[in-house]
Amino acid sequence: MAERLQKYLARSGVASRRAAEDLISAGRVSVNGQVATLGVSVEESDVVRLDGAVVGGHVQHVTYMLYKRRGDLSTASDERGRPTVLDGFRDVPGLHPVGRLDRDSEGLLLLTTDGDLTLNLTHPRYGHEKVYRAWIGGGLPTDETLDDLEDGIELEDGRTSPAQLHRAGLGLYVTLTEGRNRQVRRMLEAVGHPVTRLVRVRVGGLWLEDLKPGESRPLGERDLHDLLNPGLVPQNVWTRRAELTRERWG
Repeated sequence: MAERLQKYLARSGVASRRAAEDLISAGRVSVNGQVATLGVSVEESDVVRLDGAVVGGHVQHVTYMLYKRRGDLSTASDERGRPTVLDGFRDVPGLHPVGRLDRDSEGLLLLTTDGDLTLNLTHPRYGHEKVYRAWIGGGLPTDETLDDLEDGIELEDGRTSPAQLHRAGLGLYVTLTEGRNRQVRRMLEAVGHPVTRLVRVRVGGLWLEDLKPGESRPLGERDLHDLLNPGLVPQNVWTRRAELTRERWG
């Protein structure tokens, strides 16, 4: 059965579907010896190449959860030689970060060869929650400030979607369903509470738990199910993970 070339590339672990579109537009992909264009569909019998190398459509995808350390870049490589989140995974072809954490932030980051999983977790229409523990300056925010943040505030790239905020000592837990660049930092700075430390502790139904900075582990089928279906995680499991998070991060 025919499918869009960018989906075929994503399913093959080459890149996310959006990144695959960029590869096609750059003229780096061919189908049966002809340079491909966006909109082309392929079948399993077609020969697809990226930069001359044959791309297969059936692979066993792998996904890892990583505690991204502060200072590491959420990219495959850096021309200045700075550490990246893929430095310990050079032997896993097609592995890429799912979204980003900015260089100064830390915590849960997913790495996968599955482009469809990347699309599911990053496209706004799916609305997967991401939870951050933020340490802030500027004193304790008022209830009115928290209400404003939860309703949405104006940033330079538009109004933010509704969020959830909960107090945590002198900081906050922030739950978002969108993923703009440095969004938590910009939101809190806009209301006079600059972030001094930011840790992502949950994505969907997957929690950072006891993973240490720089550590990673592969995800099994149960992990992936919980990641994509947080509403189906048993309540006792959810409560235990939430309590562990509070114990660790306050």
